Order: sequence, then structure tokens, then C-alpha cells
Amino acid sequence: MTRQKICILGSTGSIGTNTLDVITRHPDRFEVFALTAHSKVSELAAQCATHRPRYAAMTDLAQARLLRQQLQAQGLRTEVLDGEAALTELAAHPEVDAVMAAIVGAVGLAPCLSAAKAGKRLLLANKEALVVGGALFMEAVKQGGATLLPIDSEHSAIFQCLPEDRSAWADRIQHIVLTASGGPFRSTDLSQRSSVTPEQACAHPNWVMGRKISVDSATMMNKVLEVIEARWLFDLAPEQIQVVIHPQSIIHSMVVCRDSSVLAQLGTPDMKVPIAYGLSFPERINSGADVLDFRTLAALTFEPPDHSRYPGLALAWSALRAPAGSTAVLNAANEEAVAAFLNRAIRFDQIDSVNQQVLDNTEVGAADALSLEALLSLDQRARLSAQRVIGGLSR
Repeated sequence: MTRQKICILGSTGSIGTNTLDVITRHPDRFEVFALTAHSKVSELAAQCATHRPRYAAMTDLAQARLLRQQLQAQGLRTEVLDGEAALTELAAHPEVDAVMAAIVGAVGLAPCLSAAKAGKRLLLANKEALVVGGALFMEAVKQGGATLLPIDSEHSAIFQCLPEDRSAWADRIQHIVLTASGGPFRSTDLSQRSSVTPEQACAHPNWVMGRKISVDSATMMNKVLEVIEARWLFDLAPEQIQVVIHPQSIIHSMVVCRDSSVLAQLGTPDMKVPIAYGLSFPERINSGADVLDFRTLAALTFEPPDHSRYPGLALAWSALRAPAGSTAVLNAANEEAVAAFLNRAIRFDQIDSVNQQVLDNTEVGAADALSLEALLSLDQRARLSAQRVIGGLSR
């Protein structure tokens, strides 16, 4: 069996490290070709020492110099590239078979587009590529002949419930249901939202995630991004996507079929499962995750989202119905708002307000979503707007 050569964009984050864990379990099937990170030099150096990739890249130039020095001192032959252009180059490298897109944020759009245009097997854990890129990204997938495989647990669950023949999806689906844990504040008194600390917001009850996505889970903005992502992945109308709170995170999402059958994918809350499925699709391989034991399983419960607790959730549908590019505006606003909260510049309960104001105040034109350059320009306009809004708030 010829081993697949894997490029991992964002290898030092949670998805990246879990991907390396799965790859290590199957040395006969996969080899690490390239690893990338933004600024975690020590972590990336350790990964290079273990996995011996041909390339490593860091978007932070100063950190890339440090990485180069560390690898040379260890006698490692991994070639170090630097800058954001290096990610785009590696994602489309002729020898790469599959790209794990695990970068968080809009910065992942360009390398994801590059991988799509090059016809790669693209394992998409970067929600923002679709939230920002939308139709442009899906057209690149189509034109490049790429294989797009969702890695988010919810979208992987939907994908696993559908036939391999994508042309059959439209006739199969009545609607889909994305499950949400509700985050760490599902039952917290609403009056305490204004005093939530970054540490509390990042303490997710079920999943081990990075700080940004943990805050998104606490506000339910992660579900907003997932609704937008699902619209493009599965070619659905906004009204065909529903969200339900499922605190146990055992059912990862559901497909409601036209005959009223409901198909669900269940499992322990472990990202190695969708990662292993994406790497091996259409086969299934050992992921290293614990098997769900129904003999010890507690009750599975469901409840509708409380919009007074999660006021930003409705923005998913309003942004999808707004002019193309509006979802990019919403994403940019949220990235800025979450960064400000983590830096203690705004309160937790002000994140939704920033997102709403920026979405309302940013004018989106017909040409703003027609190219990568236009989308990145729109992204920057939205960020500047968000920074102005944040600057006008008092804690």
C-alpha cells in the first residue's frame, strides 16, 4: 500500500495533535509530509523531531527563524518555510495527497482555496473557509476536483449519515439537526453573564478545544458558524438547518429524511473519530477513541436553544439571507470580539453586541464575494468596524 502524504495546517492545535495521534497509529497508511503553525516553536520542533516531515512552516517570521535554528541544532533535515504564502504553497504541493485544514480563523481561507484548486483530499476543520469563502470556495472545490471531507464533529456526523453519492443528497434530506452541548453556561443564571471570565468561558464541559473555539461554544457562535458551514457543505436552504441543545454530546448530529426517518451518528466526544474517518474515507480505521458503552450510558436529553441565553444564534440565518459576503463580516466581527474578550478588553456579554452592530453597519456590495482579494478586503473592513465598536464599549 502506498502511504498517503499528509500536510497538516495548524499542527500544534487540538485538531492537529489529534491528527498526528491517528497518523501514528497507522504508519503503513500515512506519512507526515508538512507541518505548519503560527508561533508555537517548541511544540512544532518536537513534532518535527518525532514525525520528520520534509517541510515545516511558521507564519510568524521571527518564530520561523527560531524553529530553523532549533531543527539545525538537532540535526534534523526538515526544511523550514515562513510566511502565510508558505501555507498556500504546501497545501498545493504536488506530492501532498491530503491536507488537514486545522487553522482557526479567516487566515485559513487562502491555503484551503489553494488545496481545493489543486484537487487535494481536503479535510476541513477550518469552519471559516466556508463561512468566509462560501460559493467561491465551493466553486474552487468543484473546478479543482477536490474531495471535501468535513472534520467538525457535527458535519462529519451528517456526512456519515448520507450516501457516498452526493447527487442523492437533495432527494434524501428533509432537514438536518445540528446538536450543541450548550457550553459551560447552559444553566448559569443570566445575570452572571457580565462577570464571566476567559478562564470560565474556556472550561468546556465535554470537549478539549482551543481558547477561541471554546469561547465560541460558550456564546454559541460556534453553532452560528456551523449552520453557515452546513449550508454550503450540504447545499441546503437556511430553513433546512435546525439546532438543538444536547448536553451529553453523544449524538453528534442528525439527518431527518423525506420519509421522516431520522439518522444519527453517535460516539464519545473525541475528535479522533471524525479525523480518522476523513483520513481513511470511505474506509474506517482505528481512531484510538473510546467506544461508546451503552450499558453505562446516562440519559440523552434535548432542549431547544434559549435565545435569551444565546442571543447571537439567530445571526446565522440572518447572515445567510443577507447579501453574499455578510457571513464573512460576521466571522470577522466575532474573531475581533473574542480576541478582545480574551484580552479582557470587553465583557463576555458584549461579544454578541459587537457582532450584531458590525453586521448591521457594514455595507456589503455585489462584488465583495467574487474573489479572494475582495473577501479579504471585506474582512479587513469588518475588523476595523469591530475595533471601533469595541473601542466605544466600557467594561
